[in-house]
Amino acid sequence: MADKMAGSRAGLNVGVQAFAAVVLVGGVTGGIWGVSRVLPNTNGTDRPATCSEGRGTPSAKRVSGAQLCRALNRSDLPALLGTPQEHARTADGDDGWITLDGGTKIASPEANVTLDTYSVKLSASEDQFSVSQGLDLLPKAEPRQVLGHTAVLYSDRTVALTLGSGKAESGPGGIARSLLVARDAKDGGGGSFEVTVWRQDEGVPDDAALFRVAETVLPTIPGWKSG
Repeated sequence: MADKMAGSRAGLNVGVQAFAAVVLVGGVTGGIWGVSRVLPNTNGTDRPATCSEGRGTPSAKRVSGAQLCRALNRSDLPALLGTPQEHARTADGDDGWITLDGGTKIASPEANVTLDTYSVKLSASEDQFSVSQGLDLLPKAEPRQVLGHTAVLYSDRTVALTLGSGKAESGPGGIARSLLVARDAKDGGGGSFEVTVWRQDEGVPDDAALFRVAETVLPTIPGWKSG
């Protein structure tokens, strides 16, 4: 898949006359997430969205976007978020790459699940930086622990996008809350996982919900090292 960049993915439904979404800008992986990921489920049913199997051949050496999607898109995700009456409207995984200064590329797979109230992103990074370094690199980052692993809690900004009448408009959105968590308890620079939540109504996300999701989902991901 092409490197991640600002902008929306191709293939938006041309029949969509008007649509409002709240998406994340910036963060560790950067870029604007594809608007098509947060379009409502239009398959004619009200069943929870399911993850696709993804494209390409999975690598035994790294987690894939499809694996992240299956880990995140749990039946109890709405309850973990505090909205048990809801269900997943969209769910997908993406196997992207980030190009660093100097041309080095690192895998940056991610998954996104959207409900009526919340959207959740789960991503993995193969970089060699320790999570504790995020305290110096991320705005107003706070040290935390998740299941005995070093973690950093921080906020980011969303942008509200409106599509209609053949044009797109954007404006300031709400706050997203993110947990960057080391894959192993030693935080030796062996990669990290990140969980981000934000609300569709631009309200402030519940940190307790973020921690519930992280503590439940992370141990189920290939590459997570307990103890």
